[in-house]
Order: sequence, then C-alpha cells, then structure tokens
Amino acid sequence: MLKEIYDGTRSDMDKVIEALKSELSKIRTGRANPTVLDSIRINYYGQITPLKQVAGVQLPEPRMILIQPWDKSIINDIEKAIQEANIGVTPQNDGVVVRLPFPPLSEETRKDSLKSAKGTGEKFKVGLRSVRHDTIDLIKAMEKDKELTEDERKKGIDEIDSITSDYVKKVDEILKMKESEIMEI
Repeated sequence: MLKEIYDGTRSDMDKVIEALKSELSKIRTGRANPTVLDSIRINYYGQITPLKQVAGVQLPEPRMILIQPWDKSIINDIEKAIQEANIGVTPQNDGVVVRLPFPPLSEETRKDSLKSAKGTGEKFKVGLRSVRHDTIDLIKAMEKDKELTEDERKKGIDEIDSITSDYVKKVDEILKMKESEIMEI
C-alpha cells in the first residue's frame, strides 16, 4: 500500500520538475534557445496555432534563431506574435525568414537572470514540499483509519522525506546547470 503512495509522490514530484524545466527555459541565457518560442501562438487561417506547427525553427549559430514559415503569407503574423510575446529579442523579417538575433548578455542582465532563476527554483521547491505535506497528511490519515500501524506510518514518513530530499537535490542540480548557461560568455 505504501509503495503506491511512494510512486504517486514521485509522479507528482516529476511533474514539478518538468514544470521547473519549462519555466527555466523561458529565462534568457547568453545563447539562443528555441524553447523561448514554445508559448508563441499564431492566428493561422482563423486557428490559434503554435509557432512550431507553422514554421521550421533552426539555430544556424549560437546567438541566432531562424524561423522559416511554410506559408510565406504569415511571415508578418509571426513577426507580430514574437514582438507581442516580449521575449527580449527584436525579430528581423526579410520576407522569407524571421531572424531572432540574441545579443550577448550584459553583466546586469546576467545578474537579473540569475536572480530570476533562483527565485523560480525556490518557488518549485515549495511545490515539492507541498506534495510532501499532502502525502504525509494522507499517511497520517491512513494510520488514523487503522489502515497503517504506527511503525508503518513512521517508515512511510521517513521514505517521503527521503524522496523529497532527492527531488530538492534535482532542483539544485537543474539550477546549477541554468546558472552555468547564464554565466557562459
């Protein structure tokens, strides 16, 4: 019975880790990263469509994203959507492709990006602790309902604490990787 609880906790914490990765991918580093385009949507013949479904995305060099629409008639819509998304880069449209040149980060921008990444990491650690808290409450309720013994409850809480600790370490590792990307010149 506890194994299902552990598996459910790991599954919930995996979702927190994936959400963290997604959130951190939006923080700008010194390199171009096509994930900054994930949230951009285009009005394509009346349908709101993700940018990546209407155009090819390439990285010809570390500080450049090239967007080549499959239908040239929507190139202005793509440019407008990127400007409205406010990703910190000004698109350049030559009628065939949209270029997104990523300038090198200034020292101040690096510090702001680091601060933002650390804040995001802390927010997601709180999410992990929330999953931990909910799981421990479930284990305590099971003991109260006589589904678990006191020893099983203690063992279960210890295991949940261990799982939580492992996931907090994963968050720290992910943050360390993001920090090295931001500080890379």
